[in-house]
Amino acid sequence: MGVNVSVVAIDAGNSKTDVALIGEDGTVLATARGGGFQPPAIGVEAAIDVLAETLERACAELPAPPVLSGHVSACLANADLPVEEAELAAALEARGWGSSVEVRNDTFAILRAGVDEPRGVAVVCGAGINCVGMTPDGRTARFPAIGRISGDWGGGSGLAEEALWFAARAEDGRGDPSELARALPGHFGLDSMYGLIEALHRGTVPLGRRHELTPVLFATAEAGDPVAAGLVKRQAHEVVAMASVALDRLDLLEEEVPVLLGGSVLAARHPQLNDRIAALLAARAPKAEVRVVSEPPVLGAALLGLDRTGAGPEAHRKLRARYA
Repeated sequence: MGVNVSVVAIDAGNSKTDVALIGEDGTVLATARGGGFQPPAIGVEAAIDVLAETLERACAELPAPPVLSGHVSACLANADLPVEEAELAAALEARGWGSSVEVRNDTFAILRAGVDEPRGVAVVCGAGINCVGMTPDGRTARFPAIGRISGDWGGGSGLAEEALWFAARAEDGRGDPSELARALPGHFGLDSMYGLIEALHRGTVPLGRRHELTPVLFATAEAGDPVAAGLVKRQAHEVVAMASVALDRLDLLEEEVPVLLGGSVLAARHPQLNDRIAALLAARAPKAEVRVVSEPPVLGAALLGLDRTGAGPEAHRKLRARYA
């Protein structure tokens, strides 16, 4: 006799994939972690092959072969637009991992992981920035969140780019003086922004290492540099702008509602950023409760799956307790 799997929960980011197999009563039957989900880089089918490998490892942990006739709840990076969610859902349906499939952007997993019911708003500020909201009646609020062409500003990569821009101008005189002109090249053992510009341009310092400059920016801001502090303040305003618009779209601005912060930049809990976010949001949504999400996103994908299958409150509690 096989093991009945009610929900195949998938949380797939750019760098890693988590899969959890969930029983009807909320029991976590097996888990596995695999590589990142990057369809823009390697194509949809190759990216789903990575999910398949991770699912196979999870199934191998079961005491008997799985019966995959339940629901697939997949929260995926790079599923930024509804049309992309539909395309990825069709590709997953073709794999036959369940009788039904729902694909959402991975920000929904962070939101659902942090709330006891599907009600609230989450802002994720990691490499990029994104925001989603949801209510129990199925309404959602979201943004394209695909970079500057969709009006986004900030995130770890964006902050690093801005810090480099201001530091370069500080050194050559086109901009205001800033300690960033010394701190950024110093991180790589260089003595000038000119040296760092040359190193990035010629590949001595790989462009992929620019993300290392985001913590340097925050440290420089904390030390009192006004240019760095200005970038941190702007990031706070961007986070609050997204959260406020999402709350307004869902008629939650005047309600007691969680606003969850996730992603590496916000999870670092920089006081200059997170405290300012809380203060700014209090003026826009005075009853909102702001907190950093600590629960793993795969929990959110699994809870969304249980929501879809109609599982009762005890199953939700059992599942959440497993990840407490």
